[in-house]
Amino acid sequence: MNRTDRLYALVEELRAAAPQPRSARALARRFEVSVRTIERDLLALQQSGVPIHAEPGRTGGYVLDRERTLPPLTITPAEATALAVGLHALAGTPFAADARSALHKVLAVMPGRERRAAAELAGRVRLLVPAARPARSAEPVVPAALREALSAGKVLRLEYADAAGAATARDVEPLAFLGGEEHWYLAAWCRLRGAPRGFRLDRIRTVAALDERAPERAVDLAALDTLGSDVVPLGELGM
Repeated sequence: MNRTDRLYALVEELRAAAPQPRSARALARRFEVSVRTIERDLLALQQSGVPIHAEPGRTGGYVLDRERTLPPLTITPAEATALAVGLHALAGTPFAADARSALHKVLAVMPGRERRAAAELAGRVRLLVPAARPARSAEPVVPAALREALSAGKVLRLEYADAAGAATARDVEPLAFLGGEEHWYLAAWCRLRGAPRGFRLDRIRTVAALDERAPERAVDLAALDTLGSDVVPLGELGM
């Protein structure tokens, strides 16, 4: 059994045993490898986002949270390849790393034969890009405080640089991400300006989440004309 198949089998072994723990020694016997190899495999699964935790004690071991994982998926090799191709379109967006993580989780729960077929098909796909395409800005690194504030509705304190490089401190109420080919923005209610504004992610120098919850505001994102583009809801794209 190669390592990829063993990682998949480890997840299924822990899923079948849950909520009971399985010790590294028992798993090593089951897969006929060393305890150290099992521990490395489990660490790799944890780092990829699989919800496995260790329970201490004589009867402890490793436990998989079944409620936070997917069972084996009946996804086809072509569908898995389509997801991988779609990742290319997310390069340079705030969601590129999360999309890669999601794809790894999907592949982790695919049956071994279908996963190998998907890898073979993906190996035969090549993406064509312009030979002299303009340089794009570096992939935005969205700080955890920013991502969590969007989901938790926290007010953010930003240090933001305008087009001339002048920095200002602003408290903003996050509304959404806006993005496309050129740049990605945080759409937010700016308390300094008393109006909705789009803040380019690559111009946000620092960000901190405050304890204050942002109030509900009825803001039409399509009315943000400072970005010079139409705003298309994600729902219209099939989400």
